[in-house]
Amino acid sequence: MTEVKLLGVGGSSYSRRVEWALKVKGVKYEFVEEDLQNKSPLLLESNPVLKKIPVLIHNGKPIRESMIILEYIDEAFEGPSILPKHPYERAIARFWTKFLDGKCLDAVREALWSKFGGEQEKIKQEAYEMLKIVDNELKGKKFFGGNKIGFVDVAANYIPFWVEIVEEATGNVLITSEKFPNLCAWMDEYLSCSEVKENLPDRDFMLSFFKAKALAENVIS
Repeated sequence: MTEVKLLGVGGSSYSRRVEWALKVKGVKYEFVEEDLQNKSPLLLESNPVLKKIPVLIHNGKPIRESMIILEYIDEAFEGPSILPKHPYERAIARFWTKFLDGKCLDAVREALWSKFGGEQEKIKQEAYEMLKIVDNELKGKKFFGGNKIGFVDVAANYIPFWVEIVEEATGNVLITSEKFPNLCAWMDEYLSCSEVKENLPDRDFMLSFFKAKALAENVIS
């Protein structure tokens, strides 16, 4: 009998990526909520190098890092494909996930949590440049890979839900339909999908969490 556990945090976009993939594949799993201020022995044992969530434990074997976990789920379980079938398309998908999960995410995060002042506009401009690249890639597309949500869309899952909430919490607004029309159209399509809507954390709870964080870090406009 297959045993699947997911160590994560319900409000984490990284954990939600993995939950989305498991549900798309129809995999039954146990979700173990972690307290990141008091990490469990199971998490520290399963991810001794990074000590981070999420960790997927499949028949006692841990797999770490959300996008690596998604690839594992795609290969290990039957069901709809998450990555494209063609090798070239898979390579392109991996390129965009690396960009979205790295350079783009770093720039957006820094801009959202930047304090108001002289350096903020420069930081925002760097984020705008990254988001414009994403906006251009989505021109004429419903989703990154075509007509259904796939690997790259899930890598960008922080944009349509988490970014919008942090924008409200901090007053640092980055994404508008005037600046990024293709990205905003994609965000609407992404959030309207039933498998996405069913796999989002409580918005009010997340807003309260980020407002408290913004207040503590003195980044509210």
